[in-house]
Amino acid sequence: VADLKEGGILLFENLRKWSGEEDNDEAFAKYLASFADVFVQEGFAVCHREHASIVSIPKFLPSCAGFLVAEEVSNLSKAFRPRKPFLFILAGAKFSTKIPLVNKFLPVADNLFIAGAIANDIYKAKGLFVGDSLVDDENLDVSSLLNNEKIIIPIDVVTSHKGIVYEKKPEEISVGEKIVDAGKKTMIEIKKIVDQASFIVWNGTLGKYELGFEKATLDLAKMISESNAITIVGGGDTLTAIDKLELFEKFSFISTGGGAMLEFLAKETLPGLVALSTKENTQKTLEGEEKTWIKKFFS
Repeated sequence: VADLKEGGILLFENLRKWSGEEDNDEAFAKYLASFADVFVQEGFAVCHREHASIVSIPKFLPSCAGFLVAEEVSNLSKAFRPRKPFLFILAGAKFSTKIPLVNKFLPVADNLFIAGAIANDIYKAKGLFVGDSLVDDENLDVSSLLNNEKIIIPIDVVTSHKGIVYEKKPEEISVGEKIVDAGKKTMIEIKKIVDQASFIVWNGTLGKYELGFEKATLDLAKMISESNAITIVGGGDTLTAIDKLELFEKFSFISTGGGAMLEFLAKETLPGLVALSTKENTQKTLEGEEKTWIKKFFS
């Protein structure tokens, strides 16, 4: 740091390699803070993590949000007061992590399209056989969602078994089959809703994108990009699909957050954002612990 020339940049390696980062060790945070005069939080995608460099550095430095973080908050907050009709598309896996979003936006959205692996949990709750399809390993109670008219799930699916791909109704799944994508009839029906929507939020792929089952996700990306709605999207593989089609400029806002996007939408804040606005005692005396960190990593 002392040798940096004006305009120079020092890039730290991945801080998670150091135990103090994920343990949110304040001594480690103060050590990191000792390199700077000001802290700017520009990593929205990690703001949901209570790590030292995210929530504790602001205790020791004047801190603020960067332009990207401010843009994320501004755009994602539009979902709390959306234009109508509002379509929320939630897909991917691990339904237990997405229940807070469903509960929050079901009263707000005009339609909630649930697809991907999380739709399997609804099929299962309906008493349907889902074969070897991915389901949440937690004992979820989604019974309150089964008869809600706002909720849409795929009416046909693509399955895979021993390398053979089928397209069928969810009621027709056989032993050994896995649901890997949404079907053609589903995409025809969802397009009607997309075309009528004024505001769309989308997170998560509709199939096992990483295994090449990408058709429904790509089709959805195209139809949303062609809509007249305000469109907000996020999630790793979701963005990969949009990038593959070179459609980034066709969406109103592309979030850099996956988990951070979902948690912000559910809670309207994140630990990393709270840390920027919390007034803490910045005169903490941790010099002894600080020296321990220096000795530990540079001896």
